[in-house]
Amino acid sequence: MEHSFDRRVWLAVSRIPRGQLATYGQIADLIGAYGCARQVGWALRRLTLPTDVPWHRVVNAKGRISMSLSREGSDWIQRELLMEEGVPVDAEGRLPLRARLWRQGAMSGN
Repeated sequence: MEHSFDRRVWLAVSRIPRGQLATYGQIADLIGAYGCARQVGWALRRLTLPTDVPWHRVVNAKGRISMSLSREGSDWIQRELLMEEGVPVDAEGRLPLRARLWRQGAMSGN
């Protein structure tokens, strides 16, 4: 059963435009769950793949893909999906976070 927290995370992540990035903490703050970056990551892990939610656009605060054996290869899938969107990713999973950071207000034209 899905939790409302998960749905709020997925809805917020669905707003991130192609080629842009957000951090786990940024998504937590956006849904009013301050300090819950790790829980955002777990909510994204509970997605059933394939999905329309662009989970791959969410990265850690250091501007890196969180690489881990526990991700069962999804870290490499994330790298490939980001590169398909034109986001450069180096061999260590580093991304141009500052240049590609999603600014929520920008999408509405405000």
